[in-house]
Amino acid sequence: MLKVAITLAALLAVPGAAFAQTSEAQPPIEKREKRTDASPISAYKIILVGDSTMAPGSGWASVFCAYHVKSNVACLNMGRGGRSTRSYRAEGSWDIALNEAKAGGYAKKYVLIQFGHNDQSTKAERWTDLNTDFQSNLRQMVLDVRAAGAVPVLVTPLSRREFRGGKLNNTLAAWADAVRKIGVETKAPVIELNRDSAKAVEQLGAVESTKLAMAEPLAEEIAAARAGTTLRPRPAPESPPASTLPKTGPRGRTALKFDYTHVGEAGAKVFAKIVAYDLAVAVPELSSQLLP
Repeated sequence: MLKVAITLAALLAVPGAAFAQTSEAQPPIEKREKRTDASPISAYKIILVGDSTMAPGSGWASVFCAYHVKSNVACLNMGRGGRSTRSYRAEGSWDIALNEAKAGGYAKKYVLIQFGHNDQSTKAERWTDLNTDFQSNLRQMVLDVRAAGAVPVLVTPLSRREFRGGKLNNTLAAWADAVRKIGVETKAPVIELNRDSAKAVEQLGAVESTKLAMAEPLAEEIAAARAGTTLRPRPAPESPPASTLPKTGPRGRTALKFDYTHVGEAGAKVFAKIVAYDLAVAVPELSSQLLP
């Protein structure tokens, strides 16, 4: 009661003080323009579908969404680690992506599709045959996206940064060729990420390109790159036991590993910029919505 009395006394001591902020919070009605309705927005949606080289924490796509699209573009990174054209569909992720592509309210919707790394794998649930499964899966994805009312955009797989004898060993070149083939066959635009990421890595060279990885290179890895032949990728570190994680707040963790496939922030910036440029070239109608 005493506290209330003191507060009232303070307000009475300064007449009008309690109302000064209210009157300054907005301009008087006579100074405002006559009210009208806002014009309808032309909103766009970009859905990114692919593997870990696209996924949050290990790929380029989150940086693409953060820095290379305008504010009226909804940009959704649905890249997932360890997925191939086969496993992404089998687990149900593809159906989720198609549901996103069916959403209304957008002037136009685009689905960027990048696979190859895990189709090349030997793991039971991942691998596909380059000349049969991989191409038929991509072909069906293009048809599915169009049926959902969106525009399919194929992306050739991000180049690995392995060097042999001083030259880049682009192990995904044949898979990129297969993506181009399906692009021509289905008349779908193709982003030349494999070609242009390989060029960027070659320009950087074996040593500088080690800095694009998720983790810092060791001295021996730098020495091998300087000699012209990179070492084998380091195994991923084990995730911390649940007992060591904080009891409150975010508990998810991304294992920071050094290899020649996945990218950290520096690598994501390099390749996201390439994707933005190549997307504007492949889909000119979207160029005004992209930032360099």
